[in-house]
Amino acid sequence: MTTNPTITIDGKTVPFREGETLMEAATRAGIYIPHLCHNPEFTPHGSCKLCTVQVNGRNCRACTFPADVGQTVLNDTQELNDTRRTITQMLFVEGNHFCPSCEKSGNCDLQGAAYFLNMLDGHFPYFYPSRQMDASHPDVLLDRDRCIFCELCVRASREVDGKNVFGIAGRGIGNRLVVNSSSGLLKDSELDAGDKATQVCPVGAIIVKHHGFEVPIGERIYDGKPIDEVSLAKEMAMGEGENG
Repeated sequence: MTTNPTITIDGKTVPFREGETLMEAATRAGIYIPHLCHNPEFTPHGSCKLCTVQVNGRNCRACTFPADVGQTVLNDTQELNDTRRTITQMLFVEGNHFCPSCEKSGNCDLQGAAYFLNMLDGHFPYFYPSRQMDASHPDVLLDRDRCIFCELCVRASREVDGKNVFGIAGRGIGNRLVVNSSSGLLKDSELDAGDKATQVCPVGAIIVKHHGFEVPIGERIYDGKPIDEVSLAKEMAMGEGENG
């Protein structure tokens, strides 16, 4: 009987399968690595940097870095969590993330990560960027001020829906989510309310219309469970489905 090779994460021996990333191996072992842009349904992207870990003293993104024999991985350290908290604070102030007024509150991964990382305030001044909202589509609202550029909608549209509706343009504070249509508006794109791309936004940038606040505040996902518990359960279930 052969055994899987192993790595060490925060002193715990973790087996991995050939071709797995650090994130995949950690998730199967029940170890949560904070992340926003990772989704096991899509090609790893590594854009949010929240999943940065130290591998043999080197900083690497767990969602894209392959597991290999001899790796000693540090994940849950004060230094890494302090950096993650700073990244989360920057994401809050770079967009319109005022939780009490957002329909996504309680179901928002950015908010859930902030809770997990004990983020008590935004720390930095708000940028108040001027990014255009698109309410032209009859069934979907696009609020670019809430976009965190995780590209989940980009990958979902391309890899699952086969439509390539979304993309990212610009740099720095000029970064913005763009729509692939002749007018640049959602109403002229191929997007449908049932597309995977409308379901994967971790914040409130893409919202299906006509369904606001159906689940009351206080009864939503992260109102009752922390993001690490929710994330591990969901991604482990996905992994079992793929292997079963």
